[in-house]
Order: sequence, then C-alpha cells, then structure tokens
Amino acid sequence: MADEKAGAARLESLDVFRGATIASMILVNNLGSYKDAYAQLLHADWHGWTFTDVIFPSFLWIVGVALTLSFARRIERGDGRRLLLLHTLRRAAIIFGLGLLLNGFPHYDPATIRIPGVLQRIAVCYLIAAAIFLYTQVRGQVAAIVILHAGYWMLMMLYPTPGCGAGSLSKECNFARYIDGLLFSGHMWSHTKTWDPEGVVSTLPAITTTLFGILTGHLLRWKRTEARRTAWMFIGAGTLVLAGTVLSAWMPINKNLWTTPYTLLMAGLSLGAFALCYWLIDIQGRRKWTRPFAVYGMNAITIYVLSGVLGDALTLLKPGGVSLQAMVHNGLLAVLAPKAASAAYGLLHVLLLYGVAHVMYRRKWFVRV
Repeated sequence: MADEKAGAARLESLDVFRGATIASMILVNNLGSYKDAYAQLLHADWHGWTFTDVIFPSFLWIVGVALTLSFARRIERGDGRRLLLLHTLRRAAIIFGLGLLLNGFPHYDPATIRIPGVLQRIAVCYLIAAAIFLYTQVRGQVAAIVILHAGYWMLMMLYPTPGCGAGSLSKECNFARYIDGLLFSGHMWSHTKTWDPEGVVSTLPAITTTLFGILTGHLLRWKRTEARRTAWMFIGAGTLVLAGTVLSAWMPINKNLWTTPYTLLMAGLSLGAFALCYWLIDIQGRRKWTRPFAVYGMNAITIYVLSGVLGDALTLLKPGGVSLQAMVHNGLLAVLAPKAASAAYGLLHVLLLYGVAHVMYRRKWFVRV
C-alpha cells in the first residue's frame, strides 16, 4: 500500500480504533457498581486522569480524522463547501437530538432535562471543526487551535469569577462552573446539579481535540510512504504528550474542565494509539484480531445510543420488585469479588451489544446519522 494514493482506501485501523473506543465507553458507562469499581474504570475525581478519561477525547479525535478523509474526497469530486456545511449541520442536529433523547429517557420533563451531554458535545465539536476545516487551510486550523486555547486560558485564569476571583480551578468554584450555572441551572448532570462536565466553556478546548484529529487526517493524505507518515505520527504523539505533561506544572490535567494540558496529553495518546493500529493493521496487514473492533466501529453512534437505552432499561425494569440490573450484578455475578463483579457486568453489556453490532454488520445495516 505504500505507493497507493494517500487516503484512497478505507482505513481499517480507524474503524478498529473507533470500535475499541466505543467498546471502552460502553464498559465504563455500565459498571455494575461504581462504589466497588476498579479505579481505572472511573473518571478521576477532579485533577489527574485515568484510562476512563482517555475514552471521550479519543472519540472526538477520531471524528476529526474521519471528517478530513470524508470531506477531502467529496471536495475532490466536486461537492461545494455550502453543500458540505449543510450536510454537517443536519448530522450535528441529529446527534444533538439523540443526546437529548438519551438524557430524558424514559421520562421527558422539559423543566429538568439535562441539556449538555456526550452526544451534544460531539455534535457541537463536529459542526464547528467542520466549518473551520471547510473554510481554512492547515495553517488556519493550527491557528484556530491556538486561538481557542488562548481564549479558554484567559477566561479560566483571568476572569474575576464571582465568589472565588480569577484563576480558581477548584471543583467548588471556577469560571466554567459559573457559566454553567448561568446557562443551565436545573438542566445539568444529575450527579452534580451545579456544574456539567460537558458544559459550554470546556467545549472550547474540546473543539481543538477534533481539530487535532483533522490535522492527523491531513497527515494521512500526505503523499509520502506509509512508513514516513507513521513515523511523523509517533513524533507528533510524543511531542503532544510531552507538551501536556510539561504544561501541567502551570495548569492541572483535568477532564471535567478539559484543560489545555489535558487536551494536549489526550491528543497525543490518541495519535500514538492510532499510529500503532495504522502500522499493525493497514501497513503490516495483521488483521486476525481486529474484526470484533471493526464491527463495533462501523455503527459507533448507533451502538452508543442503544447502550444508553439498555443501561436505563435494566435499571428501571423491576419484575418482582428487583431491577434486572440487580438480578444480574447482585445475583449471577455475586460469586466474584466486588470489583470484578462490577467490571464483569460492564463486559456483559459490551458482549451483548457486540451481538447487535455483528448482526447489523452481517446484514450491511450501517446507520449514518
């Protein structure tokens, strides 16, 4: 494949990376007990990071890579920017709407429904990153990354937030929480009620996570040997990880605030993981282990939505007064140690939804929202 036109063929490595990311997301979102869970399957309480904190930025990064490869091909065949922007707006609206449906399921109360969310952030980042891609070149996209982070840093570190002043990044008082309270009072994450991990201000650097994926897409289309493109991906990954680690001395790594060091670190980890997949799968042709992940990756958003509905349904359905979730976790899995039982319950979700994804794959049902 080294002499193939860059970006001409579908990248199986991208489907595999996307599938592994979605499977991981389903696992950590459906643990049997969060009180008894392994630490790496939980988000860091505030500053710091765990395996779980890598998952969401990886998906946003993947969105950027896929966007570049898809749009570049469509532009080459003559599709105009206006058409592509309208297509993006439609997709973003659908994804945002699906997020609201998941947030409200099964009781939709307009007075309390959570407005931000994972799918909502994906929709916003996809829309804005796509617009930047369509109307700028690589230098403009790099400039957008710098401008978004500079604006975010100034808001978080310089604005005199009521109650705590400028520069506070504590859970109890920070600029992002202040803005969430102004815009989403009564419509935030039920676990916090006073701030939202997918709030407005932290979406600014999250957009750059998608832009870092876009830059990787450009690299994949670079007309050089695959070995050279892979080498540059590993160099870029190391540079971003180092930059995020160094900057964490001045601003902490924090997923809830999506701080600049967190953004750089996660972009580097995503790039490094993908580069490894790209080298093994698309260049070396080592595909025997990849099919389950590729199957997951072909219907990622659909499977994610189904996982949310399934998780809620198992908790809400209570034949005999005991939820199905409790029957499985506290009954069938009670022979395991508490932490293992919690993880096993999540793995059962992954396996069950893989069955759904496999049927869809075999029947060539690929849902494109």
